[in-house]
Amino acid sequence: MFPIIGIAGNQLIKATETFQGNQVTYTPQGFINAVQQANGLPIVLPIASPEAAPAYIDRIDKLILAGGQDISPQLYHEAPHPKLLETNLQRDLFEQALIEEAIKQHKPIFAVCRGMQLLNVILGGNLYQDLSNYSDWTVKHEQQPTAPQFATHEVTIVPATILSQLLPTTHFVNSYHHQALKILAPSLKATAYSPDGLIEGIESADENTKLLGVQWHPELTHFINPAEQRLFDFFVQEF
Repeated sequence: MFPIIGIAGNQLIKATETFQGNQVTYTPQGFINAVQQANGLPIVLPIASPEAAPAYIDRIDKLILAGGQDISPQLYHEAPHPKLLETNLQRDLFEQALIEEAIKQHKPIFAVCRGMQLLNVILGGNLYQDLSNYSDWTVKHEQQPTAPQFATHEVTIVPATILSQLLPTTHFVNSYHHQALKILAPSLKATAYSPDGLIEGIESADENTKLLGVQWHPELTHFINPAEQRLFDFFVQEF
């Protein structure tokens, strides 16, 4: 049996990003490859009305939330910061519905980068809209111009967590974010931290709710780093 892994998709919608003049629904190829390598069956879920979320979640076994645009600050009741980048409220609201329905249907969620941030917001937390708002910011969290397969900074894994079963206590990761978790949602617990104190991993505080999130991008390194592939192997086959 191949577990069916729904991957919440993104869109190319701006004129400068379209594919031969067409808007495109997509997910990064790394998620497809990593899920297939873990003997899962990946299916991309296109952005749709929130009302469609129950039907989508009913047809999959587990849900992946990928990276992408900034989270709209409307979701955590803040005005947009001057350094806020592109948002897509339609995507936010659809993925909110996917999260709520997956939890309702007891389907596991693996949330990556923006996905982890959105999961925190939907469950009652909030974000630094830009790292310039974080007074202890001392670590490079934007990967460019370094290629994604090369780590940018280290993270420290919290003992007795899901991540501690899969990764070494000190783990080196890539990094593509200018937003970060600020107040952690009450139903979550932090599982990894960067050297400057930002939350880099989360899981549910309730062991009966299967949530796993990382701030970095294992889908971009899984093919050269077995530790990153273990995240997908665990999620697809064990979680």
